[in-house]
Amino acid sequence: MKKLVLFAAIVAAVSFASCGNKAADAAKAEADSIRIADSIAAVEAAAAEEAAAAAADTVVVDSVAVTETVVAE
Repeated sequence: MKKLVLFAAIVAAVSFASCGNKAADAAKAEADSIRIADSIAAVEAAAAEEAAAAAADTVVVDSVAVTETVVAE
């Protein structure tokens, strides 16, 4: 009977140890997801700026080419 009580105590101790600090884990997971979302937003913003700069460069090149064609004629 002593072995059965000891076994039950060990099982209870292991189950409590495996369930510990769920609140701290949840807070860490939330902080990680916020950090990842911020990183994704920064990358998307940089890509949008780069696309806008590329579009602006294309417009300038096209208008210069049109101006040179009109002047040459």
